[in-house]
Amino acid sequence: MNALTPRTRRRSFLACAWAGALLLSLTACSSAGGEENVRGLGTAPKSPPPKSSAPNATAPLPEPTARTRTLSKADYLHPDGLYFGLATFHAPARATTASATRAAGRHPRILEYYQGWDEPFSAANAELSYQQGALPLVTWEPFGDSRDRNQPRYALKRIATGSYDAYVIRFARQVKATGQPIVLRLAHEMNGDWYPWSERNSGNRPGDYVKAWRHVHDLFQAVGATEVIWVWSPNVPRGTGGTALRPLYPGDDYVDWIGLDGYGFGERTATEVLQPALDTITRFTGKPILLTETGSSPGPHQAGWTADLFRWIKRTPNVIGFIWFQHSEDEGGQYDYRFDIDPRTKAAFRQGLDSLHLRDWPVTPEDSP
Repeated sequence: MNALTPRTRRRSFLACAWAGALLLSLTACSSAGGEENVRGLGTAPKSPPPKSSAPNATAPLPEPTARTRTLSKADYLHPDGLYFGLATFHAPARATTASATRAAGRHPRILEYYQGWDEPFSAANAELSYQQGALPLVTWEPFGDSRDRNQPRYALKRIATGSYDAYVIRFARQVKATGQPIVLRLAHEMNGDWYPWSERNSGNRPGDYVKAWRHVHDLFQAVGATEVIWVWSPNVPRGTGGTALRPLYPGDDYVDWIGLDGYGFGERTATEVLQPALDTITRFTGKPILLTETGSSPGPHQAGWTADLFRWIKRTPNVIGFIWFQHSEDEGGQYDYRFDIDPRTKAAFRQGLDSLHLRDWPVTPEDSP
């Protein structure tokens, strides 16, 4: 593990059966997936919390039987407020969502969890997210059980040339069958060197990442899985060895949102972590930006860093929200990133949320039971 790179992504080997999870209140099964990048070293996940409309932010969760109408991708792409999202260790389990919601004083509208490459898509987890009034964001990681950064079996060229087509098509059809939008974050933090899908690892070559991304995207389109919100999610430049981002970008026709991962590792402000990446990205695309992983390591600057995160979001155009990486070290974080472990940080987090206009769950009156 490089001291300048977030590593150790928690890879959840879903211990519960997909079908059984739904019958058991869908609370035990969580795709807490992925091999969590040791968040907090070098390249860091995303950051800020969006503004929130206080009156509705703490509204009760929809009952599982009180289904609202199925919305389309277009209903979510350009929100009228900022998304507040959470990535908890057992997401999208109700208990962890409820615990973090109580601490934040606001309800998350995106729940992020991790999905291994050879695992089937979990409709149960997506449904559970929706039942809690949150859009599911699935981080899909093309590697095996090993933590080795070199895994030629999952080389980008193999994905791009069809070796995994049967799996990808099956996955896409499972996504389509949900009949609901899914946010898909494929092969994130590709500009670092800590994952097998880096162009520096697994025998990959320059240009392979874009080819693999486009191929997977095209297979989804071919089977009619068009309600996917595609998120291209690099890491902030720190710890990436100066890897250029533009050559890794699949293009506006293949991406809906830009995801950015950025953590505080002792810096005084979130601005100094996030702004350099934003300045680079906005030179080649104007797509909406969602901080897909963010948090700050514990220490004397954590509360100030967190407060600045919200200020940065408020003054930065085109940012549509953030997802806080609510994991402890035991749960895969490089550090304990939970915003509620320090009273000062928790206060800064809650005050920051109160200062933002957060997006409500998009349900119309005629859809209510």
